[in-house]
Amino acid sequence: MHIGFIGTGSMGTMLLEAFIESGAVAPDQIIASNRSSHKLDVLIQKHSGLHTGTNIHVAQKADVVFLCVKPLEYRAVLDEIQATLTPEKLILSITSSIGVKRLESYIPSKIARIIPSITNTAHSGASLVTFGSRLTPADRTSLLKLIATISTPIEIEEDHTRISSDITSCGPAFFSFLMQRYIDCAVEETGISEEQATEMMTAMVIGMGRLLEDGRYSLPSLQAKVCVPGGVTGIGLNVLDKETKDTFNHLVQATQRKFHTDLLEVQALFTDKKNPLH
Repeated sequence: MHIGFIGTGSMGTMLLEAFIESGAVAPDQIIASNRSSHKLDVLIQKHSGLHTGTNIHVAQKADVVFLCVKPLEYRAVLDEIQATLTPEKLILSITSSIGVKRLESYIPSKIARIIPSITNTAHSGASLVTFGSRLTPADRTSLLKLIATISTPIEIEEDHTRISSDITSCGPAFFSFLMQRYIDCAVEETGISEEQATEMMTAMVIGMGRLLEDGRYSLPSLQAKVCVPGGVTGIGLNVLDKETKDTFNHLVQATQRKFHTDLLEVQALFTDKKNPLH
């Protein structure tokens, strides 16, 4: 099986290299394209045997094609490669605002959406999967097997795309922000060095992740275990409960608003008067 990547920006390169490093895909099974020849040259030098070419070349040669371009570039890329897209090919969108139903109405190929996370770089975390109607059971099994080499695949409904992506893909940024804010305040209030506080925070997060990963604790049971009645943890949790009461509601509301704006832009892109969606 040959796997194509149209676009080798940050997410395309992350996926490509994660598959190679996991051993799931050999470099000579990969065909990649990018507007920047320099980016392709860097990949070729790093991964001997990797093939490169134009978008059309990738679409012609690959059995599975990851579309790793920006949402507003999808229409132009699809129009460019349309003649090569047979019903047997599997086309994968990696962006939340380009859904499987929209792509199924525009091209004849099999469609699925895979939303990765930066955590997949470490062959960890989740990848969100939405299957189109044209995939066979064998297609689904094969795709899940591939994605499982770098992550935990989680199948989601299209209606839950944005909130699921907030948790798995944006979550590392959101929670690293909160952890950095905690470190900054610890330095400001107590004089502990930023270096030492960061070392402690990093070790704590890794250890907490392992406790959750092996099933020893759930999030609520972990809180209960650490929170001794009348102790310091309880005092801290009371502050967090009071001061973050609406924080994540506001976060979700903001990301949902941005998502709906993005959807309207994509809809306009695919429904111009000269080339209506078909």
